[in-house]
Amino acid sequence: QVQLIESGGSVVQAGGSLRLSCAASGGTFSQSTMAWFRQAPGKEREFVAGMFRNYGRTSYADSVKGRFTFSRDNAKSTMFLQMNSLKAEDTALYSCAVGSRIILSQMQNPTAYDYWGQGTQVTVSS
Repeated sequence: QVQLIESGGSVVQAGGSLRLSCAASGGTFSQSTMAWFRQAPGKEREFVAGMFRNYGRTSYADSVKGRFTFSRDNAKSTMFLQMNSLKAEDTALYSCAVGSRIILSQMQNPTAYDYWGQGTQVTVSS
């Protein structure tokens, strides 16, 4: 049974940093596409950052480019999201996702992913 467990969410002041982690278990993920999404209250889930398959292309939402960095450690089946220069508008529930059959053009589409974590809350106070 595949499980994704996020950690690292917290309350932080604007301009601060956080590092989110997502540990995957119950499968082999080295060839899978991994990504972070977020959902703020009253808004749709949106793509934040992800890496295509095995250390392939990394993509970012325009709103986080230059501030967030996606990384993964296949040996530990773990993905990370380093978030710097946080803004109030980054406040959301952040969820990790894994997909094994995603093509590059689908990376930002949440319906393309097979497995999801429960999410970790990030709150940025201004």
